Amino acid sequence: MQIDVLLIGQGLAGSLLAWELLKRQFRILVVDNGLENASQVAAGLVNPVTGQRLVKQADIEILLPAALAGYRQLAEQFQQNFYVQMPMLKILRTQQERELAMRRLSQPDYLAYLSEWLPMLEAVHAPFGVLQQQQTGYLKTEALLKNLRDFLIGNSCYRQADLQYGDISVRPDLQWQDVKPRHIVFCEGHRAVANPWFGGLPFQLAKGEILGCESRQDLPERILNYGHWLIPLEARRFKTGATFDTQHTDNLPSQSAQNALLASLRTVCPLQPSISVYQHRAGIRPATLDKQPFIGTHPRHQQLHIFNGFGAKGSLAIPFYAARFADYLQQQADLPPICDIRRYDETHFLA
Repeated sequence: MQIDVLLIGQGLAGSLLAWELLKRQFRILVVDNGLENASQVAAGLVNPVTGQRLVKQADIEILLPAALAGYRQLAEQFQQNFYVQMPMLKILRTQQERELAMRRLSQPDYLAYLSEWLPMLEAVHAPFGVLQQQQTGYLKTEALLKNLRDFLIGNSCYRQADLQYGDISVRPDLQWQDVKPRHIVFCEGHRAVANPWFGGLPFQLAKGEILGCESRQDLPERILNYGHWLIPLEARRFKTGATFDTQHTDNLPSQSAQNALLASLRTVCPLQPSISVYQHRAGIRPATLDKQPFIGTHPRHQQLHIFNGFGAKGSLAIPFYAARFADYLQQQADLPPICDIRRYDETHFLA
């Protein structure tokens, strides 16, 4: 079978890149092992200003419009909304955080994303005040990935298989099983550390755990951000997370993470009489040491590519970069230097 692109992995990166390539009439096949991946576990948060220092995401003025436009298009295609716009309340936890927040509010380039929140919230403990973060929300990643998987299956563009690297022939022609692609793109998340061509890139894998909880009290119709986060759902249910553990690379939920998340939640919501946990999931984020994605072509195998390393910011960043990578494959357009793996020398590449 002759195709243009074989994509390995059907997480958010592989799925959105597949969607972008199909729009451009590429002949593609997505291969995935069918197991739960980090994208299905992830909360899908979109937040332009992050971290303790309230730093604006680089290129947010480009990334956010691309993400919103992409998710609107997918909503039209599948007749359901996957992206939920919802304001976020940043709970300031120290006097130092409050002083930094006040400085950010005085900076013109932050005004589109931050404002001071003056009303009191009875259920929230915030002695140092609250910021309202704007243009925030979350992606229903699990629903989106299921719809895209069904779409790929319906268009004969999906194959469930546990791909072995040794089954890929690079010379004289690129081939895997009966498939002869012009390009192979690895979108395999944390499994890339074992990739014989790209496994030497400086990934920083991080285990993240998320809880699905139920409360007896109503919750604010806003995302809470307090070092961890809380996303209100329907019927007094919510998600909270996520841990960031670089020491363990298993996807098994741990009691210690559950205890830490619930303790963190109770510091900002002390009036919650009881919280029941109905779901506890773990996944491995494919983060990178320099916090930028890995996109581009192997220096010695020009038909092998990687599209990976988005970490916790995938919901925001992937739609823009999927379009840029499609331009790269279709028109040989330059990749943004910040993401291009040519920023590393050949010692980082294997095989």
